[in-house]
Amino acid sequence: MNSGNTALFLDFPEGDSRKRVATGLVLLPGYSSKVKESNRRTLQEAEEMRLEKEKQITNGSQLKENLGLKTPFLPYYRAMVEDRRGMKDSTGNWGNWKSCLRYLEAFCNEKTTFADITPKWVAAFRKYLDTVEKDTHKKGIKAHNDKFNGLSQNSKVSYFNKLKACLNQAFREHIIDINPADTVKGFKPEESERMYLTLEEVKRLASTPCKYPHLKRAFLFGCFTGLRKSDIMKLTWEEVRKEGKYTRLVFKQKKTGGQEYLDIPDVAVEYIGERGKAKSTDLVFPLFKYSSETSLELRRWAMAAKIEKDFTFHCSRHTFAVLLLNSGTDIYTVSKLLGHRELQTTQIYAHLLDEKKQQAVSNISQLFK
Repeated sequence: MNSGNTALFLDFPEGDSRKRVATGLVLLPGYSSKVKESNRRTLQEAEEMRLEKEKQITNGSQLKENLGLKTPFLPYYRAMVEDRRGMKDSTGNWGNWKSCLRYLEAFCNEKTTFADITPKWVAAFRKYLDTVEKDTHKKGIKAHNDKFNGLSQNSKVSYFNKLKACLNQAFREHIIDINPADTVKGFKPEESERMYLTLEEVKRLASTPCKYPHLKRAFLFGCFTGLRKSDIMKLTWEEVRKEGKYTRLVFKQKKTGGQEYLDIPDVAVEYIGERGKAKSTDLVFPLFKYSSETSLELRRWAMAAKIEKDFTFHCSRHTFAVLLLNSGTDIYTVSKLLGHRELQTTQIYAHLLDEKKQQAVSNISQLFK
């Protein structure tokens, strides 16, 4: 290079030929300690890129045929990670798969095959997740003041489930005859607080001005439909249909990909607004873009409405569920309206029915009057 820098490239076989790809990394000229340290870090990064590419090539060659129990485990798992890279609407899921890989790489090694993966091995990995220091696989990470900083409960749940999913696929592909994870109990998810608004609080928000009218419109729409933020953001006019006296939303959930047919109440229709000259592919909420600023404004709006609860946009979905249950709607119907695949997912809202609990307590007091 004219600047004196030396560009680094990856050179690897591809089919019957070789391919040369720029890494974007360069070595600096000179021999000062600062230059040497910079070049050392650059070479280390380049080496990591080379090893990653080598793993990808190895994965591809090893997974072309079913080797049964002799199939290398880590390359198989890495291939599943790569399958999820760049998939539509699955960035977070791919990140979880990749994070789990780092702990699997620290727990076992490249010689591990599916023959090694027994119920005892799975149980040992579960124990490892329960006792390992967070980010222990990262270079240079040191514990502060010898204080243990383990994985969060939800991370343990996620990583163990990724291993189970991998073994399930291996079972379906006849690599293993039984799933060794079937007899190992997983982690119990941490029950987090599900913030919701009462009907009175929703009414107060509706009568309180908001700096961003499109945020107000989208949030209240969520309170009366239960739609996730992601589904509200992508809702188009062709997905809003008139079915007799009802307005129906026909859409695919962004999170699950499930096809939904949702009749919405008139109060929700009011927040859709007028279609006007909008095309069928135009967004219903074109100005609604959720960010740190709109998240902050959501809290300001709540404070202006004299609501002290600290909540996020997802609170609108919880609010919809609780409003339905408090109105006497059975939990099965609520589950269908929320688009849940499992009734168990909906049952968590039964714990939030303060009004019914308070009424039950009041009934006891009435007995002594």
